[in-house]
Amino acid sequence: MYDTISCQPVIPADRFVLRPVRKSDAGAMALYAGDERVARSTRSIPHPLPDGVTEGFIQRALDGSQPQDAWVIDGALTEQQEVLGVVTLTRLDRGQSEMSYWVAPAFWNAGIASEAVRAMISANPLKNSEIFAEVFQDNPASARVLTNAGFEYIGDAESHCVARAANVPTWTYMHKFA
Repeated sequence: MYDTISCQPVIPADRFVLRPVRKSDAGAMALYAGDERVARSTRSIPHPLPDGVTEGFIQRALDGSQPQDAWVIDGALTEQQEVLGVVTLTRLDRGQSEMSYWVAPAFWNAGIASEAVRAMISANPLKNSEIFAEVFQDNPASARVLTNAGFEYIGDAESHCVARAANVPTWTYMHKFA
């Protein structure tokens, strides 16, 4: 079976590219997303990670059956790991999207998330007027990633975290394009 050809752009950054997901990413993505530290920092990744979840995510990304576009943070061109993490944009109304991202723990504190978010904002591949993002309040490093990329804090909320099986307080941010 062949991968569907994606219309998503490849987005360059200094140390990696953001590229559409492909089936061959499944093993590395499952390994990293299966880490409890990653799952607990996202709304939707369960822990432990059940068989088939990663493959389902990839299949939905390839067939376009969801209002979400996903990019792998791929460091292969600069002799890093091929999969460093994932960035998604979920399409909303009125030219808006919601951004989410995760980076594998082996690459934390190296500026990967910051560089990926800045590259995504610079490219603005969906031509959004605004991009929203939220982070759990117990993850201030992710909040700094957003504010350093030009996001502005717009309020507190809470979201359900599948891995924690609980609602978790969040900070919500917005990046407005001129």
